[in-house]
Amino acid sequence: MEPRKKGLILQLLGLVLLELLCLCLGETYHFKWNITKTSYTRLNSTKKILTVNGQFPGPALHVRKGDRVFINVANYGTYNITLHWHGVKQLRNPWSDGPEYITQCPVQAGANFTYEINFITEEGTLWYHAHSDWSRATVHGAIFIYPKLGASYPFPKPYSEVPIILGNWYKGDVMEIIETALEGGGEPNKSDAHTINGQPGALYSSSKAGMFKMEMQKGKTYLLRIINAGMNEEMFFSIANHSLKVVGSDGGYLKPIKTAYIMITPGQTMDCLLKADQTLSHYYMAAKAYSSADGVAYNNSTTTAIIKYKGSYTPPSSPFFPTLPDYNDTDAATNYTSLLRSLASKDHPVDVPKSFDIRVYTTISVNILPCANNSCDGPGGSRFSTSLNNISFRNPSIDILQAYYKRIKGVYKTNFPDDPPYYFNFTADELPSNLSTPKVGTKVKVVDFNSTVEVVFQGTNLNSGENHPMHLHGFSFYWVGWGFGNFNKTTDPKGYNLVDPPEINTVGVPKNGWAAIRFRANNPEAPLEFVGTVREQVMARGQLSTVQGDSMLPAIKEVVELDDLQLAEGGPHLEGNRQLDLGRFFRVLNKETNAIRFVSFSDEARVSGSGGDLDGDGITVIH
Repeated sequence: MEPRKKGLILQLLGLVLLELLCLCLGETYHFKWNITKTSYTRLNSTKKILTVNGQFPGPALHVRKGDRVFINVANYGTYNITLHWHGVKQLRNPWSDGPEYITQCPVQAGANFTYEINFITEEGTLWYHAHSDWSRATVHGAIFIYPKLGASYPFPKPYSEVPIILGNWYKGDVMEIIETALEGGGEPNKSDAHTINGQPGALYSSSKAGMFKMEMQKGKTYLLRIINAGMNEEMFFSIANHSLKVVGSDGGYLKPIKTAYIMITPGQTMDCLLKADQTLSHYYMAAKAYSSADGVAYNNSTTTAIIKYKGSYTPPSSPFFPTLPDYNDTDAATNYTSLLRSLASKDHPVDVPKSFDIRVYTTISVNILPCANNSCDGPGGSRFSTSLNNISFRNPSIDILQAYYKRIKGVYKTNFPDDPPYYFNFTADELPSNLSTPKVGTKVKVVDFNSTVEVVFQGTNLNSGENHPMHLHGFSFYWVGWGFGNFNKTTDPKGYNLVDPPEINTVGVPKNGWAAIRFRANNPEAPLEFVGTVREQVMARGQLSTVQGDSMLPAIKEVVELDDLQLAEGGPHLEGNRQLDLGRFFRVLNKETNAIRFVSFSDEARVSGSGGDLDGDGITVIH
């Protein structure tokens, strides 16, 4: 056997054994989530929004490192939907990752799908959200990942832990807003309010009564699990008269940073310790947008919540208010993000690739496409688009991962370029209009399993540059470097941090600048790297890489139609003389025949019932 093949097989066996070992250490949980339209009132108006189990934000998941969770998501809404577990690597489990048309087709109205989420290496704060159009504006929630039993935090255990979810509220129907923008080719409407835990706060006269309130006991330390679930803006966040100690981000630990404020990118999480060390009183926490783009509309309002100390005192008529940086204070933003370093301790080591097998240098641009009769809402009657390396992503007819797994031709091409199609001064103040038109296609970059990859994201100033949040599915990565201007492959890598860079899953590429990341491609799936602001998600997404290794994947999971089937209730059931583990099986009841079938999400189990044997491939549609 060739040494390379032998090494690959050993790596694969090690990967599988590691996965099984990690899963055996934890617990298995089962949940039923219903996606429904629920009435909520904000800003003096009531509308129906998509929710998880009627909650906005959605219910928090509380798990430990090593746990496995099965969530049956039933879509009782009127739009197709998927759920993404933002930052969960989903090792060998890409079918449950969630991005529509990438790892699965959307769950249609009237159908359900069971997600399997494996928390193998993650620890800290992550979050989940819808990954289909704009439904994530209201369908999202926190994920608390505690250390495995017997382990502890790398800091003193906090007295209490509180989710702080930064979001947006739109008076209009968010799905109609996105549909209007897509049809017209222009930018979507900005939000009407920022929110903290679903509430706009006291600076909106109609929202003071419902404002989120957090009680603290003097002398105690609290862990704030802060999530930017906003649709577009990066956010500054601060608490009056209190400092924050940042100890984690994106499901990993950081060297502690003491700061008066944080800047958090859409999709990111920050874990901050807050000590109740001030005079008994009321104090505002507040958040507002950091906007680096010239001429791009943004919501410049401030959202607030109240911290109330427990005890006997007269509440102030006007609580203390924090000082936040100006909306365009780039120095404040970069001064904060430059401090982020991985903990890099014995219990939480780093494994930064010191070299790479593949480097992809990709531009991130806001582009325009021609529109018939110049009738669209973009510049000069054109249609906005976005691109990676001048390629604007086209949604395929089926999801890319299924096409890869089943070797279906014609769904995508594997010629995503390693470099821009041509070089120019990407960050110049004035750029020729002929550079603005991208090509449209569904292209991926295929990389070998276990190869080391460096990706350099280069922002451009086409059609008004801005910061670009970039998220990688299926992996965490090391953010090894960043800078302003055009990336220089000779000099800039000399300044990389290869000792203790933050290990994260979402990074903000600075306006007219670049960011470099490194990771090991050891998760066989089709990860999606995408431009994370709403302005750009409307226009396009960027598919970057597929890790070869379809033989390592379990069988495809598909959708159960609610109008034909219902999940039968109950505990473990018997198939012959064998007891079924509900982590692998559930019963499906056909309402027309009253026949029960045992359906497996496993790639190795056979399924039997009154309808005869199924092929055990994990397909859950039964007619």
